[in-house]
Amino acid sequence: MTERLNHNNKQWTLSFPIFRVNPEPNRSSSKARVCQCCFPGDVFTAFRLALIQLQVSSIKSENLTRACGLIREASKQGAQIVSLPECFNSPYGTKYFPEYAEKIPGDSTQKLSEVAKECSIYVIGGSIPEEDAGRLYNTCAVFGPDGALLVRHRKLHLFDIDVPGKITFQESETLSPGDSFSVFDTPYCRVGLGICYDIRFAELAQIYAQRGCQLLVYPGAFNLTTGPAHWELLQRGRAVDNQVYVATASPARDEKASYVAWGHSTVVSPWGEVLAKAGTEETIVYADIDLKKLAEIRQQIPIFSQKRSDLYAVEAKKS
Repeated sequence: MTERLNHNNKQWTLSFPIFRVNPEPNRSSSKARVCQCCFPGDVFTAFRLALIQLQVSSIKSENLTRACGLIREASKQGAQIVSLPECFNSPYGTKYFPEYAEKIPGDSTQKLSEVAKECSIYVIGGSIPEEDAGRLYNTCAVFGPDGALLVRHRKLHLFDIDVPGKITFQESETLSPGDSFSVFDTPYCRVGLGICYDIRFAELAQIYAQRGCQLLVYPGAFNLTTGPAHWELLQRGRAVDNQVYVATASPARDEKASYVAWGHSTVVSPWGEVLAKAGTEETIVYADIDLKKLAEIRQQIPIFSQKRSDLYAVEAKKS
């Protein structure tokens, strides 16, 4: 079906099912209430998500211009939440992080704020190298439909690996880890954030699920060693274990880059189905997120009420 609705003073034409209960009296605030899996309040239960698989170059201004252009294109196609990939404004590599680092707010995040407000959508800003008080972070900034900064997620788990004969990488050579969880609310659902290597740590996803997240978004840049082995596997695992939607936004593949990204930006359902998946080229991936389906899965297989809290627990050490 097709339905028209007004959101933040902008009219949308949506070509996918919308289920609503008591339309919200005020949708002008980007800090909307949280969806509950049984939908007792004023919520939407379907929305369109877009992942931008950007071809990242060494020229920051070109990256920003193309990223904003693709965000506008995704908005025209009905996307209400749009995510960029990890390191969307910079080549990925420890030698590049100091050169491309910015403060937040800065040029890159200012442009994301402006395009989020222009399109009246939520923009998950992939990640950029962030400089703060003499330290560098791999940071994702999220902006609401009014252009306000909603949350800033600093990558928690740094990518320090050594696979002999294939890949060695040490993010900790230049980056510092973040130390906080990052969630934000929309009129559709609560969203939890991680960056790339964060997806390997199941406890993070479990804590986000405990906090009411129904969608987890991981901008990430797996490589040609870890990508074919683990990229989809990890996403499906996080989705099924926590009965949530999982989305990953990768840069497009550049065979000439010093670090070659796997690509294949993906959206996975709470049932573990791959709903949408890119190839390796620059593109936009769309998926219609159905929270009614999520609720049905949680009712059919009620793992949250069946956990043995008398035997085990995953708990956050910080709020």
